[in-house]
Amino acid sequence: MKITRVEATTHNVPVPVPLLDAPVMRSFVLCTLETDDGTTGYGITGPIQRHAVRELINRELAPLVLGADPFETERIGHRLAVELNPRAQTGAFSSAMSALDIALWDIKGKATGQPVWRLAGGAQSRVPAYITFGLPEYTLEQLVQVAKDFVAAGEDKLKMVVGVAGDHQGWQEDARRVQAVREAIGEGVQLSVDANYMLQFNNALKLCKAIEPYDIAWFEEPLWGNDAPLLHDLRMRTSIPISGGQNEGSLARHRELLVHGAVDILQPNVVYCGGFTEGLKIAGMAQAFNVPIANGGGWPQHNMHLQAAVPHGWRVEYHYVMWKAIEMTFDGTVGPERGWVTMPERPGLGLEPKLDALAEWKQ
Repeated sequence: MKITRVEATTHNVPVPVPLLDAPVMRSFVLCTLETDDGTTGYGITGPIQRHAVRELINRELAPLVLGADPFETERIGHRLAVELNPRAQTGAFSSAMSALDIALWDIKGKATGQPVWRLAGGAQSRVPAYITFGLPEYTLEQLVQVAKDFVAAGEDKLKMVVGVAGDHQGWQEDARRVQAVREAIGEGVQLSVDANYMLQFNNALKLCKAIEPYDIAWFEEPLWGNDAPLLHDLRMRTSIPISGGQNEGSLARHRELLVHGAVDILQPNVVYCGGFTEGLKIAGMAQAFNVPIANGGGWPQHNMHLQAAVPHGWRVEYHYVMWKAIEMTFDGTVGPERGWVTMPERPGLGLEPKLDALAEWKQ
């Protein structure tokens, strides 16, 4: 089996969101690989530097991958790293490698008749799932209503965004929003928060102290740049578990978080960290530190395979916008049911593109 075609395209999907009049746009890069026996694999990466990532795949990765055996993921990854990324930069290269590697694993699964999660280890056939519902676009009243709606539907694990106000006193508004959601959903529902790098250390600490009474399951990426020493300092000063790593593009950055004791939960995301090949290495490092991994950064239909592959895979994130963007562009998606996702048995990722939808939203 040899790779005969490599093509990357960008797509911008208008996702309808509960209680909002206008859709929320979500972009991604699709990498399509074809082999000489007719097998096709599909991988994605997220919206960051998407046009650069598309061109990097089409103009630089593709010529080096054509003719390669898709089962030789380590050989392919090493060659691309040596020839195109000898200084171990992340950014566009990591995103491009992620989309390519995911497509390679999709091919391996289809060629063997096995789902990726089983090929990668097959530790769990059901994985806990949580829903990121608390978008920054929501008013406090909308935030509360959407949270209550998901709980009424049987979901028991939720996450909301903080760092909404974006100013020095914004943590106070965040605390009010967290309090309102906790009071609306009651004590039996897991609630976590995500700052998406937005807070300075002092404001993150103030917010931690303000929301500790509300039983927060974890605080995701509170500090700018995932500064590992500062994350460790914050972790030592709060009872709320700290998580991070969803946008890190290398083994070394995840190792830094582990060595510094910066996180209670490590969050490699296969669409950014280098795909399943690198994601499994990161998961192995985390296991050596007795740290669970969880999916942060969305794209659940891909990340569920890493979480299910290893015994310490802890959570799949159904970020509403990314979850629905893939449902709108692929058949075969699997959603959460009462806080759990049951892994698909279809070969590869179990996803097949909706070609008309992808064509409509192609950039």
